[in-house]
Amino acid sequence: MTESKPSKSALKRQFTELQVLGESLIELTDTQLTAIVADPKLIDAVRLARSTNSHGALRRQKQLIGKLMRGIDAEPIRIAIDALNRRPQADKRVFREAEAWRDRLCSDAKDSLAEFRTHTGSSSPVLQQLVADHAGTTLEAARKALARQIFREVHKELSAKMQSQVS
Repeated sequence: MTESKPSKSALKRQFTELQVLGESLIELTDTQLTAIVADPKLIDAVRLARSTNSHGALRRQKQLIGKLMRGIDAEPIRIAIDALNRRPQADKRVFREAEAWRDRLCSDAKDSLAEFRTHTGSSSPVLQQLVADHAGTTLEAARKALARQIFREVHKELSAKMQSQVS
């Protein structure tokens, strides 16, 4: 059997996807851009697109970026951009989880502290002391301040756990 080449429509869709991917490079910082892209021509084209003010010139520059994207392997760029886009979602998830753990630790100190140690795999003496201080304090202002400190410590522990899972 003979292999048929892709249709014009399929090629156009593929090239449009590459152009859209290339356009997302314009939104990155220089540090992120140089970490993701190795082709110096593409880096220069993206930097030029950032400084272009004219609508028509920007459209042509984006087309050039799409054309340059055809000549390189775009999959590593796509993966890197997806990872950059997932990072804020992961940060929000850690923040919400830290709030939930803070609330549990402030309301039910002993059982929750043991569960948190099991969940994170670490035992923080600082967190243990903060939880004990929170349980022994009756002043509302002091309880709020300790709850904020507990949150910071829990957030730090959960962020470290997330980083170790990613690495």
